[in-house]
Amino acid sequence: MRGLDSVVVSGDKSRVTVGAGATWDAVYETLDALGLSAAGGRVADVGVAGLAGGGGISYFGPREGWTCNQVISFGVVLADGSVVEASEQQNSDLWLALRGGYNSFGIITSLDIKTFEQGLLWSSLTLNPLSAIDQQARVYAELMDPAKYDENAPFLFGWSFNSTHKLSVALNQLIYTKPSGNEVPAFYQPVLDLPIIPYPSAGATVTNMSTLARQGVPLQPPQAARYLSTTVTFVPTEAMIRATFDAYNASLPSVQDIAGIRWDVNLEALPPQLYARGAQDNALGLAGRSGPLAVCLLSPAWSRADDDDKLYAAARALMDEIDRRARDLGAHDPYIYMNYATPGQEVIASYGHATVAHLQHVRARVDPPASSPIKSRGVQDSTVTQIGRSR
Repeated sequence: MRGLDSVVVSGDKSRVTVGAGATWDAVYETLDALGLSAAGGRVADVGVAGLAGGGGISYFGPREGWTCNQVISFGVVLADGSVVEASEQQNSDLWLALRGGYNSFGIITSLDIKTFEQGLLWSSLTLNPLSAIDQQARVYAELMDPAKYDENAPFLFGWSFNSTHKLSVALNQLIYTKPSGNEVPAFYQPVLDLPIIPYPSAGATVTNMSTLARQGVPLQPPQAARYLSTTVTFVPTEAMIRATFDAYNASLPSVQDIAGIRWDVNLEALPPQLYARGAQDNALGLAGRSGPLAVCLLSPAWSRADDDDKLYAAARALMDEIDRRARDLGAHDPYIYMNYATPGQEVIASYGHATVAHLQHVRARVDPPASSPIKSRGVQDSTVTQIGRSR
């Protein structure tokens, strides 16, 4: 799909039409020049269609909603070869299904995406010693309280072990989408008051979205490394954040001697300001919830194929343990974020029976069994789940 990489802004600047093979850095470079942006990927080389198809967590998510909800229309090639538009006015059932149902119903060739006015963003990456875990858990549980949440403040935090330095640290990636010059956003002051581990590139920056997306690339595991991602969702209470850390810390002895290992667990806020906005207009099945959620992502990278089985087993064990602790604490949520899921996770099933029934109905119309005899992973005779690697 890489050849379908056009980026065209509408005359009234209210939308951008993007080829399905484009990456988000190309979109941001075009929009930045016009004082605009869109709720898309946080890292430069993330694909536009892949992120939107699986839901899409964005720096602008708390303010604008899921990336999939920003798609005004899709251009789609169906199984019979026909080319159709899927929007609220045309093929609305397919439009809704593609907003979180991924590309299970046809080949997405283009997307019309909402734009909005946007200036510079404030960002900071800080490190804390693991000894600060009690303070970290308390601070983030308070920040994720929906009554206090600032919709301009997307963030993630977690813990990382790197075999190169034989060091495990707590990390905080903080973004503010409407800064006041270089001022530190008051919302983040409790995080910045935590004990800090100094490092050479520490400090805050104020920059545009395309630069910020490029800065995110080095934070990802190198493409030459072996890599996986897997995820669970839970309510981020102080006790659950601490339980997640305890599970992460207990898992380190099983992986720390593996060559080239980077063992990362991140928690990403999923406030109702994000997931409840337009919840009836996507396939994610989150309508009806009202409290704070967090997506927990395990994303290890390692060097040798000989270690694959050991890493797979350790990843399953850690995520099973986090899930068990969530259930014990009454914090479990069944939703699985598709773009972080690993093969074997029942993504579509996690959306709930009503969504599954809708997706089955859409598939029967646009890709009937005679042309698509495949059955899904997760729900018998449901929509085929194509797992993304989008961030």
